[in-house]
Amino acid sequence: MWNQLTEQADHLPNFLWNLILAGIAILSGWLIKFLVAFFLRKSAGNANEYSLVHSILLRLGKPVNYFLPLLLLNMVLPIMRFKPKFAPILDKALEIALTLAFATVIIGIVKVLEDYVYHTYDLKRSNNLKERKIRTQLQFIRKLVISIILILTVCAILLSFDGLRKIGAGLLTGVGVSGIIIGFAAQKSLSNLLAGFQIAFTQPIRIDDVLVVEGEWGRVEEITLTYVVLNIWDQRKLILPINYFIEKPFQNWTRTGSEILGTAFFYLDYTIPVAELRTVYENLLAQSPLWDKRVKGLQVTNTSERTIEIRALMSANNSGDAFDLRCYIREHLIKYIQEHYPDSLPKTRTHIEKADWPASV
Repeated sequence: MWNQLTEQADHLPNFLWNLILAGIAILSGWLIKFLVAFFLRKSAGNANEYSLVHSILLRLGKPVNYFLPLLLLNMVLPIMRFKPKFAPILDKALEIALTLAFATVIIGIVKVLEDYVYHTYDLKRSNNLKERKIRTQLQFIRKLVISIILILTVCAILLSFDGLRKIGAGLLTGVGVSGIIIGFAAQKSLSNLLAGFQIAFTQPIRIDDVLVVEGEWGRVEEITLTYVVLNIWDQRKLILPINYFIEKPFQNWTRTGSEILGTAFFYLDYTIPVAELRTVYENLLAQSPLWDKRVKGLQVTNTSERTIEIRALMSANNSGDAFDLRCYIREHLIKYIQEHYPDSLPKTRTHIEKADWPASV
């Protein structure tokens, strides 16, 4: 029976024979991918939760769709029937396509590893200092690895052509002079790139750090090799060159931890009973879930000819809670003063002495 099939195949036209083999290779690759994905989905469980299987299916599904058919097509290529002048062209084209597909698979694997680390180090924790350190370094490592993969892929493709090898050998003789020229031309870009690596590992800033930069309050949303994106509180984006954070001063509210102190200032008349106000303030703090119970205090911190300055000091787990807690204290203390001591709000005193007016007035 096998001999009969072989004889029938020998009588098929070359075009039809090649088309059948290509179709079998491509369909077999897709079928293998479909079966593997099917069994992986069956074992994955709830699709709404993170799992390594879900990450593999998401990141490697499309790359494998191209890689497996190309791999099988490369395997059946030797038994296809081509004219001698077409065989090297098709072989080279398939080699380039397979190299590109393999590079996408490697990049997919890098992203699977990134998803795993992101899941392990979750930023949603209240004190996420370690998580922010890891994620900041991971962003740089991922971009660097993907850049290296792409460069190596392009090099592998170019070096597969004999003509380009000769051109490359000729260009090596001028690499010294061209390197100096490029170095001067790209000096700013290179300094940004080096600053990016310095920030990745010394970490004056990290992903999700709270910064005050150029008078703006926001969180670090993205750190690339050349710039930093700051998500401002009102949803604006402040984009700064990465060497800004090496050369200029800025405030980092979460450098060693997310806990922070907050203040609220009140300017009141001298008649306000400070001790009673302190008791009310402490009761308000005790009732608020935003207070982390570390620091509290209400003191007279300054005086002027018209008012006294009262500072309410409080602590919170993070800057967002501290902002809301300060607003809460301001609102309720002002309400208390308005209801119980309205005369202690700031006012201007005028003293009129009795004068000796004429009797006719």
